[in-house]
Amino acid sequence: MLRILLLTLSVVASARAQLCEPDAQNAFKVRLSIKTALGDDAYAWDANEEYLFKAMVAFAMRRYSSKSTTQISDVLLCNVTDRVSFWFVVTDASKNVTTVPGSEVEAAIRMNRNRINSAFLLSDKTLQFLKITSTLSPPVEPSTPVWLIVFGVVLCLIVAGIIFLIVAGIQQHKKKNKESTERENLEEKGEVTLTVENGIPCETLDLKAGHINGVFAADDERFTSL
Repeated sequence: MLRILLLTLSVVASARAQLCEPDAQNAFKVRLSIKTALGDDAYAWDANEEYLFKAMVAFAMRRYSSKSTTQISDVLLCNVTDRVSFWFVVTDASKNVTTVPGSEVEAAIRMNRNRINSAFLLSDKTLQFLKITSTLSPPVEPSTPVWLIVFGVVLCLIVAGIIFLIVAGIQQHKKKNKESTERENLEEKGEVTLTVENGIPCETLDLKAGHINGVFAADDERFTSL
């Protein structure tokens, strides 16, 4: 009887071992880059870390489905390498010799990815489930809507343009007023000013004092002397 029991257990153990093989059905490969992530603080991957990994997978399965009764012993690891990569499967606790569908395992891992990463102080880039896509963080939405930002920029440009036109108009108006005032002052004083007409400089006649023509002035002096 004892021999039959031992034979049965060995057959079951052998069957379970065959469930976890590279590229087996419902099997997943994991690759860890502990040294890359932690540098000098990197820890060694040993049996304790493997036990923690199995516990986190069992936790993920239980959290994903309230009906799940996954135990740590239901998570099998195989082909563990020194560069810290391995394959794992989750066996069905009720049947013992079959694996949980890969779609359920993938959904459970994705749902609890952050918890698993935190347990090993790693991230999606340094703890890779090769057949399971990384969980993407939700896009960060700006506190201010984009359309409001664009509207504010356009409004600022319009206001700046209006202010520029107003300032330019005021300066031009002041300049015209100044020129007009200077011209009126010169007319009131009756001063001779030099103007340019058709490119030829001309003197403006002093209306109050008059202007003596040099030619007639010479003739007056000649006749006066006689």
